[in-house]
Amino acid sequence: MSVSVVQPSRTAWSRLRPFGARQVDLRTGFWADRVRINRERTIPHGLDQLRRAGTLDNLRLADGYRAAADSTGATLPFLDSDVYKWLEAVGWELARGPDPDLAAAAGEVIALVTTTQRADGYLNSYVQAGDGEPYRDLSWGHELYCLGHLIQAAVAWHRALGDDRLLDVAIRAVDHLPGPLVDGHPNIEMALVELARVTGDRRRLTTAARMLELRGHGTLPGARFGAGYWQDHEPVRDAATVAGHAVRQLYLDCGAVDVAVELGDDRLLGAVRRRWDDMIRTRTYLTGGLGSRHRDEAFGDPYELPPDRAYAETCAAVASVMLAWRLLLATGEAGYADAIERTMYNGVLPGISLTGTRFFYTNPLQRRTHRVLDGAGPRLPWYPCACCPPNLMRLLSSWQQYLATCDDSGIQVHQYAAAEVRTELPSGPARLRIDTGYPWDGRIVLSLLETPAEPWTLSLRVPRWCRSATLTGPDGTLAVGAGMVKRHRRWQPGDVVELSLDLPARIVEPDPRIDAVRGCVAVERGPLVYCIETADAPGRTEIEELIWDPSREPAVQPRPDVAEAMVGVTVPVLRRRSGAPATAGAIPYFAWANREPGAMRVWIPR
Repeated sequence: MSVSVVQPSRTAWSRLRPFGARQVDLRTGFWADRVRINRERTIPHGLDQLRRAGTLDNLRLADGYRAAADSTGATLPFLDSDVYKWLEAVGWELARGPDPDLAAAAGEVIALVTTTQRADGYLNSYVQAGDGEPYRDLSWGHELYCLGHLIQAAVAWHRALGDDRLLDVAIRAVDHLPGPLVDGHPNIEMALVELARVTGDRRRLTTAARMLELRGHGTLPGARFGAGYWQDHEPVRDAATVAGHAVRQLYLDCGAVDVAVELGDDRLLGAVRRRWDDMIRTRTYLTGGLGSRHRDEAFGDPYELPPDRAYAETCAAVASVMLAWRLLLATGEAGYADAIERTMYNGVLPGISLTGTRFFYTNPLQRRTHRVLDGAGPRLPWYPCACCPPNLMRLLSSWQQYLATCDDSGIQVHQYAAAEVRTELPSGPARLRIDTGYPWDGRIVLSLLETPAEPWTLSLRVPRWCRSATLTGPDGTLAVGAGMVKRHRRWQPGDVVELSLDLPARIVEPDPRIDAVRGCVAVERGPLVYCIETADAPGRTEIEELIWDPSREPAVQPRPDVAEAMVGVTVPVLRRRSGAPATAGAIPYFAWANREPGAMRVWIPR
């Protein structure tokens, strides 16, 4: 069995099997650099911030320790989850390679978690340092939400390292539950399914399924934003559209997919797929961002997607990747891999600086020159509500697991990075090397290093955005269209397959039902969405003074001044007042706000 974040059981109703942390090695290039920065800078930075913010002291307070005078103590009910997400990230990182210092630091945190747990198994620093009464505030207390993150960290350490210290804590904490409960913030559901997969104890799966059935009947009191805020307004099987708090909805649907594939519940899986389709069609930003309302961090009405007021929480982008991955494993449909690609590059990565130590909580598609509290201030090293930074850490530390899958017929490559992939097919071991400069370069070369003697199928994803692609291999060269391109043959070691994706700068127009950007255009290249910043405006003109010039075409331009190997785009514009032609530089949206402060926009008026 592979060592992976999501591991459907052998009897699960799942089309594809994930590759594990040790079956994919990122070698060089874009994603190897991002993952390396996460390991070397972001995760150590996260531990430092957990200490500075008093989040670790919360656990000490719960255990009767008097924190240092400068500690903030337990101020928010969900802060334990940040510790657990950080531990999960470390677990997956240590699976990729040893790091004695990181392992020692994590060991100290695990010991702290272990000693904080009560004798009866209960564990929550906010409650333990307060009145000590468990499960009194299921609406806002986040107890089961935190427990879910503890389980996910425990699963990571068990699968990646064979270390059961956290798993023992998590099982005792789950055993303390009085029965199936409905928590105001879903997360426990998918965690319990993974716990069932690890332990073989189907009681955990039964509990998760029952929790899903209990939600949607108005059982949670105190819904200041309405019951839809925490998806308690309509049964999970019946709801046709996403609603309420974006992260809550996506985490809930992750759990629903996990339960559905383990129980073979087609109706439940179908309900999630309908919600997903509605969300992608009517409530998703060009960047893959989700959530247009600040007040309750929520989805808005269909096509309510204002660029300057986009909430697009980083955690929602992470959750979207988590859900799309589960749907991809369940169905094998390439559209979910397309969504993962768009969201990773344009929804997840903007949440973290190029240095790996500064973060965005929200990700608007426009920052005005003369802005007043538009939600797009500078990146910060941490937040009072710091859910996003450790969420980024755990996703990046496990990212190599999302690149490829397998089934009895062969290997499917969904995301492109310079990597080596290996697995055991029914007829024997297979190993291939991927060489590419993606996303800057559309040439992807796959070399077969080891292969079974029997025929098998190699499948490669051609993204929906790609207008021209060719596949060259032992059988010759042919044009291919979007979707999964499959080649079934008796492969030989040394065989080479090359997928070439055309990467011109291209102009995209919004759905005309999105009032806020009607009459605008945006620029994309490959999987990347581009934006204009003040630093790249002609003559440092205010970017609000620039409009699109339809008489000229955008062009590709290297941008090593922003980041090594980066490819930018020159955008033809007109000065609004004079009509004089000019050219603005555009960089990938994920790289904005890494230079001097200034305005930014993705959508350019005509």
